[in-house]
Amino acid sequence: MIVFRYLTREILATMAAVAGVLLLVIMGSRFIRYFGDAAQGDIPASILGTLMLYHLPGFMELVLPLSFFLGILLAFGQLYLNSEITVLVACGISPNRLLRVTLWPALLVALLVALCSLWLTPNGARHNEMVLEEQKSRLDFSVLQPGRFQEFGSGRTAYTESLNDDRSRMESVFISERQPRSDGTPETVVTRADGGYQTVDDDTGSRFLVLTDGERYSVEPGNHVAERVQFDTYAVRLSQASERIDLQAAELTSTPQLLERGGSEAWANLQWRLSMPLMVPILTLLALPLSRVNPRQGRFAKLLPAIFLHISYLSLLLAAQDAIARGSLAPTIGMWPIHLGYLLLGVWMTRRDQRRGGRT
Repeated sequence: MIVFRYLTREILATMAAVAGVLLLVIMGSRFIRYFGDAAQGDIPASILGTLMLYHLPGFMELVLPLSFFLGILLAFGQLYLNSEITVLVACGISPNRLLRVTLWPALLVALLVALCSLWLTPNGARHNEMVLEEQKSRLDFSVLQPGRFQEFGSGRTAYTESLNDDRSRMESVFISERQPRSDGTPETVVTRADGGYQTVDDDTGSRFLVLTDGERYSVEPGNHVAERVQFDTYAVRLSQASERIDLQAAELTSTPQLLERGGSEAWANLQWRLSMPLMVPILTLLALPLSRVNPRQGRFAKLLPAIFLHISYLSLLLAAQDAIARGSLAPTIGMWPIHLGYLLLGVWMTRRDQRRGGRT
């Protein structure tokens, strides 16, 4: 039990460090993308935290198998460099025993990945799509901050002095935009109004910003002539009706519903979800022989080949998923030959490692 706890702690601690770095990189990249959308006024900054939280399971299902794979390589590589594995083998702990010990934390990681891939990831993806869809149907000026000039819709610059509590109405509005004249030449249109709110046309689905009690000026820099229109109510079309997100897409559907639905796309997504936890024990079998390093080589000697091995494994699974979804690969064959091939590779590498001195 002492050896079991020691090896498990070394593997999981190394895995946690690797997973933390990978998650920081991946989530940072996605956050920058969302932050750019928020800066352009496409989404409000207040929902960034929610979007990132519900993306986390999807990141975890990809990061955990790789981080566990690298955790075994780095942890056992350090143990080989310190001759600790040699001492354990000399004390009667065989490589097969080491493999069995390593499979216990692998089972724990596989359960976590299965929880993410089969349940949390599709639910999180569906939640995010619903949030974004709901945001599209909300007010465009929900992304505006009072007292600041900001991009607002299609090339418009808007300013509002204040918003009411539910952010459904603007007060003291200023909007500047470029529009084409009847002859095609561009002109600058400036609109000032005491208030504004949004409405949606039930027939067309188009959204309009309705401004109240204001003036509209058509001006051109360098031209002394300007047009002024005073209005009680003026409607500005913000956007045409857009296609709604398909919430019945396979990647947004729960696992039980995929089983009931059937079809090539459903089977492709279902096999992908099952492949993520299945990768963990197979990668464990591959990692143990790869972790054996000569003290002169260093613990990172086989890290690059191991990463290429993982990339090839994941790439083949992605290619198989795409082939199943397109109908060019039968679901009964699916991704299982890929798993079988890497499983046999791991068994062969383990046996070869033992013949080369694993029992010394």
